[in-house]
Amino acid sequence: MSQFDLFSQPENQFSSLDDVINALKHMKDDPLADAGTNVVISRGSPDAKLLIIGEAPGPEENIKGKPFVGRAGQMLDKVLQAANFDPEKDVYITNSVFRMPPGEDGKAFRKPTNEEIEYYRPYVFEIIRLIDPRIILLTGNVASQSVLRKTGITSLRGKWTELDGRWIMPIFHPSYLLRNPVRSPGSPKALMWEDIREVRKKYDELTK
Repeated sequence: MSQFDLFSQPENQFSSLDDVINALKHMKDDPLADAGTNVVISRGSPDAKLLIIGEAPGPEENIKGKPFVGRAGQMLDKVLQAANFDPEKDVYITNSVFRMPPGEDGKAFRKPTNEEIEYYRPYVFEIIRLIDPRIILLTGNVASQSVLRKTGITSLRGKWTELDGRWIMPIFHPSYLLRNPVRSPGSPKALMWEDIREVRKKYDELTK
C-alpha cells in the first residue's frame, strides 16, 4: 500500500473531477463552513501534467473564486512563464484548504489549523487522483503538510519524492518571494529559479 493509499482515501471516491468540485462547493459541515468565506478550488487545465497545490485562499482569491490571483499568483505565473510553462494550459492549480480562514487581531486571514488541513486532505488527494499529474509542486508548508505530512520548507524545497509514479517537489510559496525580493546567490528567488529549472527538466523527461 502506497503513502497515497494509506493516508488519503476518502470514504467514497468520486467518479469525476466535476463531482469533487461540486461536493466542495456544497460543503456544509467543514471546519470553515461558518467562516463567511467562499469555496475556492482551482484554475488552469484539468488535462495538465503539472499540478500545483497552494495553501489557502487569501482575500483576492476569496473574492474572485480562483486560487493564486493576487500578488502571489502574479509571482507564481512569472516563475512558471520563466520556465516556459503556460499557467492556463500547462498547469492545474488547487488548494490544500478550500476556504479562507478568517483572520484574528485585525488581520484579513490566518494560517490554516492542523484540523482544517486534515479535513480537506482527502479532497486534495481525490483531485490528485483524477487529474493524474506527472509532477506535483507543493507551495509552502501547508501544502507540504497536506500531501507529505512534513513541514520545514527551507529543508524540503527542491527535493523530489516519488509516489505512485508521480514526482513531488516542495517549493517556496510565492508570497515568501514577495517578502524577500532581493535576488542574490542563495536568496529565495535564486533558489526558486533553481527549483523551477529542475522542474522543467523533469517535466520534459516525463512527457517527451
